Amino acid sequence: MRNILFLISIWSSTLISAQEIFAVDYASQADVKVFVVDYASRADLKVFKVDYSGQASGNEGLWYFAEYSGQADKTIFYVDYESQADLKIFFVDYKGQAGWNSNSKKHLLY
Repeated sequence: MRNILFLISIWSSTLISAQEIFAVDYASQADVKVFVVDYASRADLKVFKVDYSGQASGNEGLWYFAEYSGQADKTIFYVDYESQADLKIFFVDYKGQAGWNSNSKKHLLY
């Protein structure tokens, strides 16, 4: 019974993905290369910047920008051209607007 509970807790923790992000200086340091698009409809993910790390739970576009790379769940690098990007994002003004337009790229932030 104890083993089953242990396996369930590990499995459920892999489903929960916090979105603490750190922007690195070089593409080689990044987990994901992102490009900021001009229109929400062109983005894979609409991102809302939250003020506290506790607000950045799940994989729904609520990002908290960590002060240090060691605090981050994922590191990103902003590329200059859309063709260089793994993920296209658009920054939204309201929390309710955040979310995925394309679930095909969702795995990049797990």
